[in-house]
Amino acid sequence: MIRYRIEFILFQIFKWLVLALPLKSAQRLGFYIGSLGFHLSPGRRRVAIENLHLAFSDKSDEECISIARGSFRNFGISFIELLWFPNLTDEVFRKLLRPHNLELLNGRFSEGKGLVVLSGHFGNWELIALGMSYFSKIPFTIIVQKQNNIFVDEVINKHRCLFGNKVVPMGLSVREIIKTLHNGGIVAIAPDQSGDKDHGIYIEFFGSIVATHQGPAVFALRSGAPLLIGYMIRQHDGTYDIYLEEIQTNDLTGSTDENVRELTRRHLIKLEGHIRQHPDHWLWMHRRWKHTLKNIEPSS
Repeated sequence: MIRYRIEFILFQIFKWLVLALPLKSAQRLGFYIGSLGFHLSPGRRRVAIENLHLAFSDKSDEECISIARGSFRNFGISFIELLWFPNLTDEVFRKLLRPHNLELLNGRFSEGKGLVVLSGHFGNWELIALGMSYFSKIPFTIIVQKQNNIFVDEVINKHRCLFGNKVVPMGLSVREIIKTLHNGGIVAIAPDQSGDKDHGIYIEFFGSIVATHQGPAVFALRSGAPLLIGYMIRQHDGTYDIYLEEIQTNDLTGSTDENVRELTRRHLIKLEGHIRQHPDHWLWMHRRWKHTLKNIEPSS
């Protein structure tokens, strides 16, 4: 506990330094921190490069290293932007983010069936939840992983909830998800990390059959809530374009095992497509392929 308190004090000092910076300077700091992390985290760097070779067998070592370095930088920028959240104002939001089809979210939300909104650890996954909620004026219930340090975890969650959102820890989320959807609310989750070896379902992802979280598909099919996927693309000037797409569920009746598998496959295909277009935006340092059945040829 003493260690956690010392970590918290250091974390707070660093956060105050970040908050004292203009946004562009803060983003530049995140870029350099990510670059430093690439060189000082040999274990994570090795995992990232191994994952890239698994996903892109046609890419050279140099290409995989370059993408991995970009992924570390993306993570560094995203983390610093999260710390900078208390400085966000309406003017900053409108300069920083460009939502392109928010009417899709507003329209589906207005049907009163609830809404499941997916993202991945892609771009700034923290900022997309905050931004979509801010521009739509609809609060999100965000499913999050708890940090080991409870004091740091509390601060990060306050940042996530600055504009009306609510967070629910992953392990306590089932009842809250059901309640939120039953009341016509929005549940946001990033389910792209490795699923449980025994309880996940195995779906093709970059040519391999990997354990995948089935929760989003189960909740959408059981509640009848539409399923959307959101992603944001960082531009060279540090601004973001936000896009939303709907994952079709009209032809899937009931939460049968077959339908859950099919809906999970559909949203994983969407995510893979975005990662292929912007591979440096994704969090390659996670051991996504740790529970794999076998390699297969990518779907045509």
